[in-house]
Amino acid sequence: MKVAIITDIHGNELALQAVLKEIDAMRDVQEIWCLGDMIAMGPDTNEVLDILFERSDVQMITGNHDEAILSLISGEGHPDSYKHTREHHQWIANQLSEQNAERLRLLPRTIAKEINGMRLFGIHYHIETHMRDSHIREEPFYSILKPTLDNMETMFGDYPADIICFGHNHPEHLFQTDDKIYINPGSLGVSKGITAPYAIVDLGSIKPDVTIHQVAYDKKTFLEKFDALQVPQREIMFKLFYIEE
Repeated sequence: MKVAIITDIHGNELALQAVLKEIDAMRDVQEIWCLGDMIAMGPDTNEVLDILFERSDVQMITGNHDEAILSLISGEGHPDSYKHTREHHQWIANQLSEQNAERLRLLPRTIAKEINGMRLFGIHYHIETHMRDSHIREEPFYSILKPTLDNMETMFGDYPADIICFGHNHPEHLFQTDDKIYINPGSLGVSKGITAPYAIVDLGSIKPDVTIHQVAYDKKTFLEKFDALQVPQREIMFKLFYIEE
């Protein structure tokens, strides 16, 4: 069985469509795990969610941006450390359809499954056990650590799984020990390059095989949407996340 791992789409419909087209062409991927932050940063809020929710093979969980925006919509506040994103998050909240807001609220924070004796676990990023049910205002997601094996073991080493899949930190991570694999394919929708990444976990043999793939997409057209829609805080996002200087 093969499972595709995607994460951190961040409102980038064109990148998502390119990745799904390649996954579908494989014809042997049974499930797609989407590990949070489907929205914010990019402008394609409802387009991305409509695509994902309409597919029967996609399993989704929430990320910090998804939850922060839902908290704004519900009048439950906004995390203190996200003050710099408040204007942008409010704009995204205003775009989000009521149907998609309700569907997002029903999503869990984790996903787990055993396949051919291998235990897979998905989470947007590490949350300490005592914080697993905490509101996003309490900032339950762990501070981002550099992608090293030591840091992966610090965060995820005690998880009851053989393969831990996550996102949040946008560069790709792929680390393996004798008994665990840690995989973050990297942000599908946010990078300074022109490709969108995803991972394939192949559990068809005794030893699992994990590969990261890159798909080209029309990034120029994607970036043009920011100006056309007057996306708030787009200049700083271009500089930090999308455009090589």
